[in-house]
Amino acid sequence: MTDFAMTDKAAQLIRMAEDELTEYSTDARKIEKLRRKFSFAVPYPEQKAIRAQVEAEIPKNFLAKLVEENRQTVALPFWGIGGLGLLFGISFQQPLDLIATGVGFYVAFQVQKWGWELEAKRLVIKTLDDIEAGVQASREDAAADAAADS
Repeated sequence: MTDFAMTDKAAQLIRMAEDELTEYSTDARKIEKLRRKFSFAVPYPEQKAIRAQVEAEIPKNFLAKLVEENRQTVALPFWGIGGLGLLFGISFQQPLDLIATGVGFYVAFQVQKWGWELEAKRLVIKTLDDIEAGVQASREDAAADAAADS
């Protein structure tokens, strides 16, 4: 399989995970729903390569982990900067303060978007790991049944 097709399938799985993040439910429920979708979208033999690709795309630094786990908290000061810039720009009639509004809102939105993407990628990895564990368990059960029949 080409790298482009692999990247396209990985992006498709990430979009599915982002759609699932919009629903309020537990991670276990999200994974359960995604298992079925992933099984139809990507054949099992390709899933390991896609998992490795998605995991390689996730940054391992402190800031990325912080944004992934607390994107709203990290973005909050930037929302505040944007709001204050808007307030001061209008009330004091200082148009340069409106620049702070644009910058603050832009940075806050980008932080939220990045955290959302990181969380979706993490959900893709968890789901693919869950599928792998299920396949391994069924193989072990089949091997145990074959050994019992002999």
